[in-house]
Amino acid sequence: MSRVALDEKIPNNVNLSSDKRLQRALEHWQPAFLKWWQEMGPVGFQAHEVYLRTAVSVDPQGWAQFGYVRMPEYRWGIFLADPVKDRTIGFGDDFGKPVWQEVPGEHRNALRRLIVTQGDTEPASVEQQRHLGHTCPSLYDLRNLFQVNVEEGRHLWAMVYLLHSYFGRDGREEAEALLERRSGDADKPRILSTFNEPCDDWLSFYMFTTFTDRDGKYQLLALAESSFDPLSRSCRFMLTEEAHHMFVGETGVGRILQRAAELLREGKDPRQEGAIDVPMVQRYLNFWFTLSLDLFGGEISTNAAHFFAAGLKGRAHEKNYEDHVAKDGVYVMEVPEDGRLVEKEIPLRSAMNEVLRDSYVQDCEKVVQRWNKHLEGTGYQLTLPSRRFHRRQGAYAGHYFDPQGRLITQEEFERQRDEWLPSEADKAYLRSIMHRPVFTPGHFANWIAPPPRGIDGKPIDFEYVRYNEA
Repeated sequence: MSRVALDEKIPNNVNLSSDKRLQRALEHWQPAFLKWWQEMGPVGFQAHEVYLRTAVSVDPQGWAQFGYVRMPEYRWGIFLADPVKDRTIGFGDDFGKPVWQEVPGEHRNALRRLIVTQGDTEPASVEQQRHLGHTCPSLYDLRNLFQVNVEEGRHLWAMVYLLHSYFGRDGREEAEALLERRSGDADKPRILSTFNEPCDDWLSFYMFTTFTDRDGKYQLLALAESSFDPLSRSCRFMLTEEAHHMFVGETGVGRILQRAAELLREGKDPRQEGAIDVPMVQRYLNFWFTLSLDLFGGEISTNAAHFFAAGLKGRAHEKNYEDHVAKDGVYVMEVPEDGRLVEKEIPLRSAMNEVLRDSYVQDCEKVVQRWNKHLEGTGYQLTLPSRRFHRRQGAYAGHYFDPQGRLITQEEFERQRDEWLPSEADKAYLRSIMHRPVFTPGHFANWIAPPPRGIDGKPIDFEYVRYNEA
């Protein structure tokens, strides 16, 4: 087990103090990060004490401790999972060879691009969610929001460590740029369009953490297979923290559905009672699920083929596949052509984005099945829309499909848009029921059910955020 230095200025288990040049570089970046956090992190809550978990180890058992922390004082650090002895490359043209501890020159640009793109998503989500605290449905939910935020900050640290350690001046410049871009900024937007979308209500937040953070899970699983061992080890530990983000989203939506179902069983209309009706939940599901699908990239991708062949980015759980080279296989998919869908065989390596998307969609299907258990006996069921619906990236972008995946005209799509996707009326309604935060311990907004249990063994009415002491 690698030693975790918790007493250093930057907590780490990478023996940072042995590399004074790297240590100085990261300590120089640290104030810029803290400045970004103060400017772009949660608005109005920087001085409040929050009951947060902090990583203190990479041991799967007992890796975190809980306690009250003011967010600017959170112990962000650099944590890599312990190395796997004699680990070999698990896929691609160099399958079976030893993994790399340094960046091969021929793969330098591609690896840097992968790390920067992943790193850019972390501060972006903090920026998207920075105002949500002022409409929180409870202190329990407020604490969960802040836990997600600080861990996204730590994931940024993980990627910045790799940039500083292995990419020289280019890496340092990229690390600085990660703090300069802004979600939704017209001049300096975040790299991926989904991370420039507004996330300014709690239904969006729960959908984001369900679907967009689940995309993050699969991107991290694919990068955890990387032949570049430091990247693999970074992502393996990030996955430990990412699980909680998806829990927050899935259970948040589940509690909204539970509240709606309670009212429906009483013969009441959730909208008339100031709660959220199931059709609106479906529209937000459609929106955030399809935006998250875009994050996997094009269905047919020369970049994906190169990343796989070079051993940079694999498939989730690569060990579950029989053919780890994938040089001769094909993937069959339907693509739009001359106004209709045509089945085509794609070289398997060029379809690796779609292979990863398959795993993601299957996971999301299970989430929806769990949500539907809340709705039993109400006459309502949620469904995932087709992966062709509402796409802005890839083979289906520029075409129009209904949620079942049938090709339709633009006029048909526009006519039914508000039935399928969040409308301005939906957004106005959410603002009307979420305009007042709930800061009393153990109390919850009318539109969401309480959770079945608290955090870290604490009761539901625990003071998860010491709101009155700031």
